[in-house]
Amino acid sequence: MTPFSTRLATVFGIGWFPFAPGTAASFVALPLGWILIRFGWQSALVGAGLAMLIGIWACGLHARKAGRHDPSECVLDEVAGQWTALLPIALMGRGDDWRPFAMAFLLFRLFDITKPWPVARAERLPGGLGIMADDIVAGAFAAAILYGTLAIRLV
Repeated sequence: MTPFSTRLATVFGIGWFPFAPGTAASFVALPLGWILIRFGWQSALVGAGLAMLIGIWACGLHARKAGRHDPSECVLDEVAGQWTALLPIALMGRGDDWRPFAMAFLLFRLFDITKPWPVARAERLPGGLGIMADDIVAGAFAAAILYGTLAIRLV
């Protein structure tokens, strides 16, 4: 039987997806994020925070068991990062428009994959914190750009 920490770290098996598991997890995070946004920005913030805290524990434990620093099957970090990127949608009450969700997804994936500074630097932190931190920073970058875009009504 698979340990509970591994189930959480892999988001109940999404991390074993054969092609781009991080992108798959980010995509699955969108409708779940939409549900959180329906309950207000506070719910979206709590959801992202809980995903991050649970991920530090679950991904850290799974990585130790797997003997690797950041196993590709650990995708709870993508969920936390994607939900972080969605926060401006909740703050600005744009949860009924699909376009900000698409932009948040694309921006988050761009920063998570290319890992500009300080995203790459955050990844060097130890254990589960390092696994989660780079995605939170990538999500924050995406959120900042999305917020600016929504504020000036480009989307």
